[in-house]
Amino acid sequence: MGPTQINGLPAHILLVHVVVVLVPLTALALIGCAVWPSWMRRMGLALPILALATLVSVPLTTHAGEWLEKHTASTPLIRKHTELGDGLLPWAIGLFVLAAGLWWWNRRTTAASTGSRTGGGSGTAALATPLRIAAAVLCAAVAVGAVVQVYRIGDSGAKAAWTGNFSQSKVSGQHR
Repeated sequence: MGPTQINGLPAHILLVHVVVVLVPLTALALIGCAVWPSWMRRMGLALPILALATLVSVPLTTHAGEWLEKHTASTPLIRKHTELGDGLLPWAIGLFVLAAGLWWWNRRTTAASTGSRTGGGSGTAALATPLRIAAAVLCAAVAVGAVVQVYRIGDSGAKAAWTGNFSQSKVSGQHR
């Protein structure tokens, strides 16, 4: 499905950085576009493309993580990290669906408002504000959920990688 090693290193430890950047960036862009229509007009198709890149990065990183899991000793911390990692895909799907929907809605309302100025309006103006508020709330909920899940996964991964693998005090005899 994707790379398992990059330059001899497990791909997961490199790909995870893509997810850690893209999920919060997509979440922030999604909230901004949902709350401020001017952001959506500026971003345009870039928002669903960013969300698609985020969505694609999640299974690639998970696949590389599953390979790495099979090449390390199983511990409760690694199992917890793996379990949490499997829970990110639904959030990434949510980000993409909402980004695509918001983009579509913006195109539709922009076309309707242009049509209403020329006499061919669709009558959706009365619904626009309540729908925009509902969309903003839904986008914020999914965005926050996705970022919280990334944090939880990252925290568990750091604990799995580093617990018991460093000294609390400076190791003598190693100078730089």
